[in-house]
Amino acid sequence: MGALDYASLHAIPISYATCSLGSPSNPPPLLDRLHAISVAGFSAVELSFPDILSYGQTLLGHEVDPKNYDELCKVAVALKEECDKRSLGIMMLQPFSNFEGWPEGSDGRKDAFERAKGWIRIMQACGTDMLQVGSSDTPLEKLDKSRMVADLRELCDMLKEHGFCCAYENWCWSTHAPDWKDVWHIVKEVNRPNIGLCLDTFQTAGGEWADPRTKSGLLEDVSKDELEERFQKSLKGLVATIPKDKIYLLQISDAYKVPQPFNGKRDDAGLLPRGRWSHDFRPLPYNGGYLPVVDIARAVLETGFRGWFSYEVFDGGAEGKGEDVDIIAYAQTAKNVQARLLAEAAGQSVT
Repeated sequence: MGALDYASLHAIPISYATCSLGSPSNPPPLLDRLHAISVAGFSAVELSFPDILSYGQTLLGHEVDPKNYDELCKVAVALKEECDKRSLGIMMLQPFSNFEGWPEGSDGRKDAFERAKGWIRIMQACGTDMLQVGSSDTPLEKLDKSRMVADLRELCDMLKEHGFCCAYENWCWSTHAPDWKDVWHIVKEVNRPNIGLCLDTFQTAGGEWADPRTKSGLLEDVSKDELEERFQKSLKGLVATIPKDKIYLLQISDAYKVPQPFNGKRDDAGLLPRGRWSHDFRPLPYNGGYLPVVDIARAVLETGFRGWFSYEVFDGGAEGKGEDVDIIAYAQTAKNVQARLLAEAAGQSVT
């Protein structure tokens, strides 16, 4: 892979996901998080739907129904004002999940499209133009795989009416599209100008390189050398096949090795092993994780992409039990990570 022009990396915009500051199980108040993100020098946030719900309870004085879009839009308008006060844009609304592939006429399909209409209203209210859609982790036996592309086309057409776009992300525990190659294939098939990829360092390495079900924390279907060779080949494939304008953002996080390997079953909340891992074991790079984050960032940059780098971590500590942190200091650490990550991706020495 060729050398990157380090000077070209300085203008990369940076964002922070609202849901990922503080303990995943007990996050501090949203306005405190927005303040910390702003003070650290981020220019935008990914606005998380659970944060809209929790702030809605604060703002309106009662629990907000996730389907009450009139109230949710009031909350979104208020949050846009709070972000504006802090000079923060709202880069994206997330995470829209389990949308694609429900059988024609099913309750799941009806719910998916009702949610899509409602979330588009929220996007209008909060002033964002991008919706993150995660590749579905609904059990495959409940889905019609032949509908995946058609559903996403329909969603893109709904978004286009408002000048909005869809950032499609491979969740590494997805039942139908866990790898970047899977979502890229789907995005090409959808063939709409307003769909692109949300790539993610955790999702990429967490599916193709690492495994929370093994003692080593790595995939063990091949030797470690073969694993490394296979992963580097995958990254070269990413560089060679994905046009830079079809990457909408790169989300950044690392992963802790889990204290004890997970079993392969869904947990009580219905989460698959990598979903559980994602929920609590995702620190900032350079802070105790073990994924090849720099390699992934370098590959994405080698496509020519110079868009959003967005920090989305779920740092429950090495034991995954949740730790209270100084969120001002944590957000500043994330800003410092960005500088180091870009330097290392470009092969610069870091002092």
